[in-house]
Amino acid sequence: MIAEPVLMSLATSEGAAWWFNGSLNIIKATTASTGGAFAMIHQTAAPGNATPYHLHHDEDEAFYVLDGEFTFFSDGRKIALGPGGYIFLPRKRPHGIRCTGAAPSSMLVFAMPGGGFAGLVTEAGEPAKELTLPEPAPPDVARLAAACAKFGIGILGPLPD
Repeated sequence: MIAEPVLMSLATSEGAAWWFNGSLNIIKATTASTGGAFAMIHQTAAPGNATPYHLHHDEDEAFYVLDGEFTFFSDGRKIALGPGGYIFLPRKRPHGIRCTGAAPSSMLVFAMPGGGFAGLVTEAGEPAKELTLPEPAPPDVARLAAACAKFGIGILGPLPD
């Protein structure tokens, strides 16, 4: 049973903050708060930060770039987006993302119906001690792989060039 959406508002710095995959992620909307419709995360990444090439089995994703630049890799294409840029990536479509801005860049990540990506962030990330980028560190591959399997996300390898 899906919970009823709740009326809520969050200021710029409000929301559960997590360090995940070298980025700062502030969860603005959860699956519970939207009645299962979606989750929304404000993500900030350092130049060069990247996801592995992966796919979501159960959710679609949409991205809206707030500042800086991100390059999206999917279907043999590279699409660089700056402020105001938007891209929709349906479930089961392999993709990956790299921050290609010259400075830390931020975007909104929407996961529909929600649960998978937000769950991954909280399961494989760690609560942010402050609203800054985490210290660079290699990922805990075993923890990431287990969380991806739990939330229906397949890791396919490194990003293509």
